[in-house]
Amino acid sequence: MSADLQPSKLGNKEHWDDVYKTELENFDETGDEGEIWFGEESVEKMVDWTVENAPSSLGPSILEIGSGNGTLLFALLEAGYSATSLCGIDYSMDAVQLAQKISLTRGGERIIFGQRDFLSEDPPVLPHMNHENLSGQWDVLLDKGTYDAIALGKRDDLGRSPAYQYPQRAARQLKAGGFFLITSCNFTEDELKANFATPETGFIYHSRIQHPTFTFGGKSGSICSSVAFKKM
Repeated sequence: MSADLQPSKLGNKEHWDDVYKTELENFDETGDEGEIWFGEESVEKMVDWTVENAPSSLGPSILEIGSGNGTLLFALLEAGYSATSLCGIDYSMDAVQLAQKISLTRGGERIIFGQRDFLSEDPPVLPHMNHENLSGQWDVLLDKGTYDAIALGKRDDLGRSPAYQYPQRAARQLKAGGFFLITSCNFTEDELKANFATPETGFIYHSRIQHPTFTFGGKSGSICSSVAFKKM
């Protein structure tokens, strides 16, 4: 965990409820689907990575943690993945309702979206899954900015961000051999490796996505980092 991050409104559920309440109202009035977190290029790169490493022909079950307006999952649907194998969760009910309404405009099968707090609740169960065993059922977990937001939440009495629980929660949801792909703007690639590739999670580093780089003060870097882990 990065020691430099301080709690902010971006880590509060109330903030995201307000954001998605506004986006839901805008969608109802104008059809605007809302902001694409980290931009369209980050979505395309995550979809490309998924297509390469967990192709739709294998029928992988894919869960997006903090799915917001569903942009990433809709992109996977367009890339050939079955709606019945895709699921998005968000702790904001307005975000879930926005994604569901957008889904209605796209025709065909519906992606499952559910209101869940990832740190304390299990995601919905897809029709083909074991309804008695809620852990270890997903082939791929995707995160585009959710870990960042959780890391900005209120610290506990021991000074820990809520995100300290996240890596093991993610590991609990994945099958052995499954993939976890995360895109972050608050954590470097090395920090993500340190936080997730631990004996407790069973994750090992698998691959990375190259994002556009910039140079400032003689140092080069990327606006965000995308790292994939595999559960052993």
